[in-house]
Amino acid sequence: MPRAVHVLMVEDSEDDARLLTRELKRQGFEPTVGRVDTGPALRESLASSDWDVVICDHNMPGFSGDEALSLVKVFDPDLPFIVVSGTRGEEHAVEAMRNGASDFIVKDRLHRLAPAVERELLGSALRVEQRRIAAALEESQRQLRESQRLEAIGRLAGGVAHDFNNLLAAIMSYAELILHSLPPGDRHRDDVEEIRRAGRHAAELTRQLLAFSRQQVLAPAVLSLNEVVQEAQGLMQRLAGPLVTIETWFDPEPWQVKGDPLQIEQVLMNLATNARDAMPKGGHLVISTGRVTVTGSEVGSRPEAPGQYVSLEVRDTGVGISPDIVGKIFEPFFTTKELGKGTGLGLATVYGIIRQSQGHIYVDSTPGHGATFTIYLPRTIESPERRTRRTSAQ
Repeated sequence: MPRAVHVLMVEDSEDDARLLTRELKRQGFEPTVGRVDTGPALRESLASSDWDVVICDHNMPGFSGDEALSLVKVFDPDLPFIVVSGTRGEEHAVEAMRNGASDFIVKDRLHRLAPAVERELLGSALRVEQRRIAAALEESQRQLRESQRLEAIGRLAGGVAHDFNNLLAAIMSYAELILHSLPPGDRHRDDVEEIRRAGRHAAELTRQLLAFSRQQVLAPAVLSLNEVVQEAQGLMQRLAGPLVTIETWFDPEPWQVKGDPLQIEQVLMNLATNARDAMPKGGHLVISTGRVTVTGSEVGSRPEAPGQYVSLEVRDTGVGISPDIVGKIFEPFFTTKELGKGTGLGLATVYGIIRQSQGHIYVDSTPGHGATFTIYLPRTIESPERRTRRTSAQ
């Protein structure tokens, strides 16, 4: 089978261009050829089409091979550039190779042309793959650093939450004792009730900190994310408000996952609240489920660990997240809301619940074009358990 190749020839002679084309065909290529012989024409061809290789005559009236080489290397340093010359000047070959040419072939040795093209195509493909792997490795390292940073914050938050819980237990206990010792109508009862309310609010904050640090107690069950989303949709709509339209797209043949259904619902509530705040004038919230298989051969795949996963995607059409803060949104107490409008624990709680459920969460966002939170939970082959559906009053 002839191998297709896109060749840009910098050649002033049509006869020589046909000769080079015939030689490539004779040696197993099926070339698509473009021919230019001036600098402006070369620039236009480079900008308007994708070429696999440039084959350039060394000597042309009004436009030299050295000029063409300089122009190509400025446009794309990795584009293979092969010089073809009618002379045997070794000094020209050395100079061309020093300036970035891939090879230098004299016209009475055109049997070397196809092997040189084959070698450069392979080298170009390898360079592209190396760049892709390097970019994926850099992204993996960034994610690892981010994960380690969040792990450290989580350990600190968990320790603080446990110590704080002990203090709260004492405060709440003494508040209860005082309240029971006060007679009805005592003017101090309202003050003690305020202490109890503040204590309950503080206990809720510590619960979220424990969720972030993955130290809360879960009650995992085998469940379908389709069912969890369906059951939570009514409450999510009330949280999102009348200006937000919620759409759902369910995988028709869902896999099962193992997780705490109430905690997964908490994840949905927090993401719905976050989306509502990002869409003050209304918008769309799309929730979808799917199946994902990671074999381990994909560099930079999501998620990184091989296996079978159920995906849960929550996408809004809100204001989006700026690149300078997207790496901080899962940190506890980080918030862009006004003072008193948020605790900064909503997304931290989401992160903790998903990680404690052995899952992964990612966010993709462009300012002005909304945000997409994608969650991956490991598939389980255990049999599902029957669960009592919650009513809307609960």
